[in-house]
Amino acid sequence: MRTTVLTTLAAVAVATLVAGPATAQFTPSKESVSRLFPGEVYSPYAQRRFPSRPLWGDTHLHTGLSVDAGLFGARVGLEDAYRFARGEEVVSSTGQPAKLARPLDWLVIADHSDAMGLINDLKAGSPEVTKYEQGARWAKGLKSGGQTAVDTALDLITTFSQGKVDPELLAAYSPGSKIYASTWEKVVKAAEAYNEPGRFTALIGFEWTSLVKGNNLHRNVIFRDGGNRAGQVVPYTTQAPIGSTDPLDLYKWLENYESKTGGTVLALAHNGNLSNGLMFPVDAQYTGRKIDRTYVEARAKWEPLYEVTQIKGDGEAHPLLSPDDAFADYENWDVGNLDLSEAKKPEMLQYEYAREALKNGLLLESRHGTNPFKFGMVGSTDSHTGLSTAEEDNFFGKHSGGEPSPERMQHPFTKTKNGEFKGWQTVASGLAAVWAMDNTREAIFDAMARKEVYATTGTRIAVRFFGGWSYTAEDLNSRQPAFRGYEKGVPMGGNLPARNGAKAPTLMVYALRDPIGANLDRIQIVKGWLDAGGKTHEKVYDVAWSGERKADAKGKLPPVGNTVDLKNANWTNTIGASELGTVWTDPDFDPKLRAFYYARVIEIPTPRWVVYDAVRYGVALPKDAKTIHQERAYTSPIWYAPS
Repeated sequence: MRTTVLTTLAAVAVATLVAGPATAQFTPSKESVSRLFPGEVYSPYAQRRFPSRPLWGDTHLHTGLSVDAGLFGARVGLEDAYRFARGEEVVSSTGQPAKLARPLDWLVIADHSDAMGLINDLKAGSPEVTKYEQGARWAKGLKSGGQTAVDTALDLITTFSQGKVDPELLAAYSPGSKIYASTWEKVVKAAEAYNEPGRFTALIGFEWTSLVKGNNLHRNVIFRDGGNRAGQVVPYTTQAPIGSTDPLDLYKWLENYESKTGGTVLALAHNGNLSNGLMFPVDAQYTGRKIDRTYVEARAKWEPLYEVTQIKGDGEAHPLLSPDDAFADYENWDVGNLDLSEAKKPEMLQYEYAREALKNGLLLESRHGTNPFKFGMVGSTDSHTGLSTAEEDNFFGKHSGGEPSPERMQHPFTKTKNGEFKGWQTVASGLAAVWAMDNTREAIFDAMARKEVYATTGTRIAVRFFGGWSYTAEDLNSRQPAFRGYEKGVPMGGNLPARNGAKAPTLMVYALRDPIGANLDRIQIVKGWLDAGGKTHEKVYDVAWSGERKADAKGKLPPVGNTVDLKNANWTNTIGASELGTVWTDPDFDPKLRAFYYARVIEIPTPRWVVYDAVRYGVALPKDAKTIHQERAYTSPIWYAPS
């Protein structure tokens, strides 16, 4: 059986592998991973100089300050959003008490940068907005409430995505106006007020909402800095003449921010699945501008992360791109672009999904000398409710119209002549885990910058992933594998060190189940590589699994089983394992070829959020609704380049 199942109780494992103090040093010292354990001090937790536990957060939450969220009826503001994230009980926009099962460690409120302040005047029916035909129409629709308000929100979003908002109306709520400046000031002040180093981190950020004819090119911008620097600027927008929809112009803004303030900032994209082939270009941008050295270097510099899973679909892989991957068909939103103004075509998919982008990044590196898609992976919610919820049994939807109710499964998220995103297809995902030294802005940002992060679909699986050339089973079975991991190789997000001899890389991976969640089915290693002819390839390896299953003649592992009880919205941990781990050597390694590796950890089957709704409200499930899924974690890759 090709598996290593660590047999200590999960609770003990969590304490051993996850807990422990952290210090402020950025890079693990040789002493911390070698001499001090075992060595001069007895305690393995004393004087550590590397991250000792994952910090859980969300890089992508919207409050009622975002125009689309406000139009859908969001009333939760900045303060309540922070209070909820740190574990307090608040009242949702639909009047329901809400609280997380476990607080988050950190949060980025990323309200849309375009039209900041507009929603407040729309709600108030202010003459500043009703003097414009569009503004008057939207204010009236918002006041009407109900389905009219929802239709109004969709009208505004479509008008914006097609670039047809009245320029004068937009200018009144753009950088340079007093309303815009005062709104951003409120955002910064709220983050400063709720940032508590060591307990809860409020990172300042915003969403740059680039839409090209409804095709999603959104980026979230995250500052390492506090209000003393972030407050010196206002966010970048997308509408001309002040803003732009071109990511290259966003990168210039980021460069200017750092030059002006001495601060540090990064960007991360999301929902390539709704870009209709524009998110990860290989030959040319949507503008027609060819992909060149300028583009690949700028994107590599400013976008170290990608949001791979969230409410609007999972973006790791697609079954048409990865037909041999039994787990690629997971929460795929592949009907069309963001507003369904254009239907999806199969040829678009190769430029939309993370795994394909990682492969194409190797190709672009061979052409231009830099890999623009060398990103780490995080998950986040993109909730527009002010409530960062990613748990299946506590899911408050994408917008206030999708908050818990007996009818929400039946209402389309979006529907046009080109297709439909059904209400039940909304995904209760995801979370971002960072291996940070401390719970501070600086430490969390630095973990993001070095890509020592991973994504989950909402579960809190603890995952470590290291790459090197000489890991052994003894390194894993020490019960302190992180020491050996840092000493002999690199963590997730890193580059394999130079080779000694003709060895193939050894990858050490281990995972602990969510303490209040489901057991683990398996760990997989996903490999991508570029052959000598410039063609990309991929392969998924099952490397550790639960039980006594054996792979068949084709190397396929049987399913773990299914204990889900749909009538009671329950499952049992009578199958699967509480922890899995292994040291794996690539059997197909070619030292001449560029490659990457990342780990995917799969849980046993559990109910989707729709099952909890059906049981709690006593309603029937839609006939075509997916009721069962297998939640997962995706680590950031480790890359190999020939010497």
